[in-house]
Amino acid sequence: MANFDPSRLDRIGAVGRRYVDEGRFPNALVQVADRDGVIYADAYGHADVETQKSVDMDTIFRIYSMTKPITSIVLMQLYEEGRFLLEDPVEKYLPDLANPQVMTGGSDQAPVTRPAMRSISIRDLLTHTSGLTYGFFRQTPLDARYREQNLGDFTVSDYSLAEGIRRMGQQPLLFDPGTSWNYSMSTDVCGAVIEAITGQTLAQAFAERVFEPLEMFETGFSVPEAAADRFTSLYIRNPSDGGLLRIDNYTSSAYLQPPAFLSGGGGLVSTIGDYQKFCSMLLAEGVGNGHRIIGRRTLEYMTLNHLPGGKLLNDLGQSLFAEVAMDGMGFGLGFSVVEDPAANGNVCSPGEFAWGGAASTAFWIDPVEGLTTIFMTQLLPSSTYPIRRELRSAVYQALT
Repeated sequence: MANFDPSRLDRIGAVGRRYVDEGRFPNALVQVADRDGVIYADAYGHADVETQKSVDMDTIFRIYSMTKPITSIVLMQLYEEGRFLLEDPVEKYLPDLANPQVMTGGSDQAPVTRPAMRSISIRDLLTHTSGLTYGFFRQTPLDARYREQNLGDFTVSDYSLAEGIRRMGQQPLLFDPGTSWNYSMSTDVCGAVIEAITGQTLAQAFAERVFEPLEMFETGFSVPEAAADRFTSLYIRNPSDGGLLRIDNYTSSAYLQPPAFLSGGGGLVSTIGDYQKFCSMLLAEGVGNGHRIIGRRTLEYMTLNHLPGGKLLNDLGQSLFAEVAMDGMGFGLGFSVVEDPAANGNVCSPGEFAWGGAASTAFWIDPVEGLTTIFMTQLLPSSTYPIRRELRSAVYQALT
């Protein structure tokens, strides 16, 4: 059990409330829990600023890349069942990704390529060392090719996951698999592998393997009609005045309908309470709501640093973007993993594992202190403000 000074707990909520009061966030929800349950929770601001619709702990958020750890857990459940090996080439399950090429030069319209040194492995997908990318990065000519194919942006795709894999298979890689780190659509491919192995849709696999056992009934790929009034609007920083600009109204959002593309990399919506059930399971070494979701040793293995040669993100990275500070940070099978807190510049524990979402949401699990923290808001992109680093300071200052 984590021991907190009650007189210092509200400094945690004050961080997010300040952002809301200054007009930088539409809302801010934070929840800190230990192995015995919730220690501190705070909800502040508006689910829709224009109509002043308030938020509470039942508000539904786009969690974007906080989908990735759920996908990774489900894929590793299949690993536990002996359904694949981490070194398996992805084309064993997804033939469209066979015979990858690496882009070595040229432009987005006329790329120069060569055959990759080897196939993409399942481990490469889980660690983002596959050579895939995201269209929204706007860093390389390959990113531009992704955008041309509507791959990896913030829109809700109108094609299926199978079609997405086909389009990815037609694109070159950024580098040889296993040689560098680049945040990418790798976890979407993990979702397609899950579908190929199970014969289920990703939504069915999630429900059967995680949501139903943990009773995460508020989490899914769309917002049910009965819950639509609890959904949030989505904002960006207004370039003209630094305030908030709504880009997706909760009353007309595409998330109100089941999507064609089931994105294991970023497609889910959830509440802070539902995601707490997932985080509490991780803190409890794979057990939640009386169900063993993932084996203890499997989870321990997932939260080791799996980057080649034991390198850290900044040593191996091509990407200029990650959902965490990259200094002193390793990467496991679906999570960032703190290797060196001093280098990371955060008050945190070695072995802390975490990730975040594009709309500035975040979570982390600290097995040393025995605590979890979840933060929810709806501001794209997550790099706009350093809220995650500030929250860590606020959480750890309250520990006795």
